[in-house]
Formats: sequence, structure tokens, C-alpha cells
Amino acid sequence: MADAGDIVALEGAAWRLCERLAGSSYGVVWRAESLGGGAPAALKLVNHEQMALALPPQRARWSASAEAEIAFLRALQPWDRRHIVRLLDSGMHDGQPALALELLDGDLARHLAGLRAQGAAVDCLQALDWTGQVNQALAKVHQYGWRYLDLKPSNLLLDAGSKTLKLADFGTNRPLLDASAHSYAGTAGWQAPEQFFPDAADRYHTDARSDYFALGALLYHLVTGAVLRHGARCAQARRAHGNAAAAQLLAAHGARPDTLAPDEAAHFTRAALGDAGHAGPAHAALLALLRALLAPDPCQRPRHALEISRLLAAATDAVRVHAGARPTTRAAA
Repeated sequence: MADAGDIVALEGAAWRLCERLAGSSYGVVWRAESLGGGAPAALKLVNHEQMALALPPQRARWSASAEAEIAFLRALQPWDRRHIVRLLDSGMHDGQPALALELLDGDLARHLAGLRAQGAAVDCLQALDWTGQVNQALAKVHQYGWRYLDLKPSNLLLDAGSKTLKLADFGTNRPLLDASAHSYAGTAGWQAPEQFFPDAADRYHTDARSDYFALGALLYHLVTGAVLRHGARCAQARRAHGNAAAAQLLAAHGARPDTLAPDEAAHFTRAALGDAGHAGPAHAALLALLRALLAPDPCQRPRHALEISRLLAAATDAVRVHAGARPTTRAAA
């Protein structure tokens, strides 16, 4: 068990643990200082307490996830890190992979919770800008041959000063070239239908477009402050029934829940544009973007990041005009 003050020696430097920042099923993140000086880092270690309780196959998966994360971040070229958290150092600690990441101001989930506590909300243009940043991050993940499969606010780190988001936590990455069905991965409240509902062999068929669905769920959450009903039902079923969640949900409702119900679409445009935005170009452009991302069939979603960036540019320009400003955006590759 790691404690404040412990020294962790990695390949590039030795790090002193200062305070525990966060934890997950298999990872623990510490604020750490390099003994050689320089900026502090977020040091991610395998959670030995959970590891000791897990069965051997689960332990192997957790170790492999940490190794895959290190391999992915090491492979990134410097110019590909704009919206992906930067790896500062890595190595082994107590026989398990460990990595030091750039330290940012916290995750998006905590930032949004803070806004809600103050009675504030995310401006629609800011929501679209953040969605564009995450789209760029996913484009890099896909370019390097992976699908991410766990996009959610807590996996997005925020530089509050520049309002820049960076994607983090790549332990669920799976190779894009491996099109075979796989075991369950990700977080139920943000998943595409194909990532939550298994096939007859209890396996899941996902690809890059599964990440685009999660991007749509994120956009809806940024604009409305709410979680899609589809995600809420899936999350509740997963908590209550575990691996039997999909079957229980189908039995309870007779079909898969809508990915975007009509009242949710109306709530989204009202939150984005106000009561005056019930029609017009901004309304149409925003719904075109959201519906494309949240299409229940992956074949109906955008094929790649460029399609999404074009939809984002059209929506951003329309919202700016609706707000009385001049359009300025251009679709980016």
C-alpha cells in the first residue's frame, strides 16, 4: 500500500508521493514531485489493495491495461498530444506498471459538478468547442489504431486557464484492426447500444463509431447538465444486475431504450438556445449533430472525425448567428 512520502523510482526520475488524487477499480492516482525538481506530476499506480482481492485473470487484465496505456502514450508523436494527456515518465513499481502524467486542474466531471453547485451552466458554444477538442483526441486514438471505449467526463482532464480538455485513462483501449467480439469494457452510463447489449455469445461488437456515440452523450450532458435516459437506464441496470444487466433491461422494457427520445431532443435545443430557439438554422444544425452521433445503428453515425468536425462547424456557426455574432469556424481535419 502506497503512502504519502513514499518514493517511486521510474525510468526517468524518482518521484515522491504527496497526496492521493483519485482512484478506480485498478488504479490509484497521486500528486507527486520529482526529486530532481521540475513540475509536479500525476503518478498513476496499480491499486495493490484491489489487486490482492482480485482473481488471477482480473489481475492479469489490470496489468495488461496499464501496460497498454503506457505503450499507447509512448507511441504518440509530440504534435499529437494537444488533446491527449502527456506521458512524463513510466516504469515498474512493486512489480506493476506505473506512469507519471502531466498534472492538470482536475477532471471535467468535477468541474461540471462545481458549476452546478453554483447554479451555473456550460455555454453552448463552449460545449461545442469542448466536443470538438474531444473529437480531435478521439481522432488521434483512432489514427494510432485503437478504439477508446470509455469516454466520460471523469476521463477528461481540464486546464482551467485555457479551457483545454485532454483525454486520459487508456486502459480500455482495444485495437481497431481486431474486429472480433470482445468482453465487456467501459462505463454503462455513456455507452453505445452495441457496447452494452451483447450478442448471443455474451460478447460485444464495437468500433470507432462506438466512441462517437459516447461523444454525443457527452455533448448532451455538457449542454443540458443531464445524462441521457438511455445511459441512466443502462447504468442503473448494470449496478443492480451486473453482467445480466442487458437481459434484465430488455425484459423490463421489451426493447432497447431510445438513444434520444423526442422530449430529450427538445430539452437539448432549449438548453442550448433558449425558448426562442425552437426553430431555425441553429436548432436544425444542433439536432443534426446530436442525432448523427447518437444514432442507434453504428452505420448511421459519422464515419470519421472529419464528418463530425463539419457538423460541429455548421452547428457552431449557426449558434453564433443565433446569438448575434458573426460565424468564424472552419471544419478541421
